[in-house]
Amino acid sequence: MSAQQKTGQCEVAWFSALCDDDYEFLGVPDPMLKSSWEHCRNIVLTAEKGGFDNILLPSGYSLGLDTTVFAAAIAPFLQRMKLLWATRIGEDWPPQLARRIATLDRVLGPNAAGTGGRLNVNIISSDMPGQAMPGHPRYARATETIKIVKTLLNGEHLSHKGEFYELELDPPRMTTISGKCPPMYFGGLSPDARECAAEGCDVYLMWPDTMDKVRETIADMTARAANHGRTLKFGYRVHVIVRETEDEARAYADRLVSKLDDEKGRAIREASLDAKNFGVQRQAELRGAADGDGFVEDNLWTGIGRARSGCGAAIVGDPDQVLAKLRAYQAEGIEAFILSGYPHAAEADLFARHVLPQLEHAPLVW
Repeated sequence: MSAQQKTGQCEVAWFSALCDDDYEFLGVPDPMLKSSWEHCRNIVLTAEKGGFDNILLPSGYSLGLDTTVFAAAIAPFLQRMKLLWATRIGEDWPPQLARRIATLDRVLGPNAAGTGGRLNVNIISSDMPGQAMPGHPRYARATETIKIVKTLLNGEHLSHKGEFYELELDPPRMTTISGKCPPMYFGGLSPDARECAAEGCDVYLMWPDTMDKVRETIADMTARAANHGRTLKFGYRVHVIVRETEDEARAYADRLVSKLDDEKGRAIREASLDAKNFGVQRQAELRGAADGDGFVEDNLWTGIGRARSGCGAAIVGDPDQVLAKLRAYQAEGIEAFILSGYPHAAEADLFARHVLPQLEHAPLVW
């Protein structure tokens, strides 16, 4: 059991909509909520003010803002919050990626204790834009990249001969504040994705699922990591709608999809580069298993997935219900939450006022 689990603490992160994913009415574009420097900056600053520990900066090739440029630009605005910076492996060269991570870590600055940096890395096993690679070699390439980046950022000489890269390099002069590779967060449900995470990553991220499936996935990933002589922490990415009463929360969920055209929703889902992966298929299965109101189990609503590829469900309820749901996930082994809601700045403020003060939370520690 980790120190975080022993104390009952969890890391609570929010999400900045860098990839044109913010709405008042799901599926209805709003120029005021479209990804821009000003809008996404305001989401991040709302999360910082609200007390969140971390914020995910997502990455999409054709959608929204460049994640690296945004991360470097927002870093001087932040006094304490960590950044979970997403990077698409297929668009990078591992030694350059290592240098970029070290530079961002330095720009963001040290944690409160001065013991390390405030950068976390969300690894995405992506294709090159305009190309498609089957899952098995794509995840094999991601595994190689992770090993290369970790070796270089841990200050070690690299002598690597793999299927995709053959490199002989000294570590870059630019190091992270800690002198170590920052924690790597990674998600994926396919067998190849699970093996990649088990072998190289530090936090395995899950999208919304029923409690029995969460339990099953944690058990599987714990065993896979053990086969590599490793342990993992577990994170959970989910939307949230919290209001003073359950009726108000459900009414807001209904309002959110009240103008959604099903064909428009399908087009939004299929526009994503990950629209056909295992995780997306599982989110579709959840929608299919939900009741007439879109709930697949207590307080877990799948309506968001009608117009979103990827994380497609929300915890919906009053503050006590949302808190109870989060604590139930903690009891299964979840130590980190990445939350979001529509519109993102407004929902971050609501969660920060209604739920966050009741949670024992802090950045993950290693």
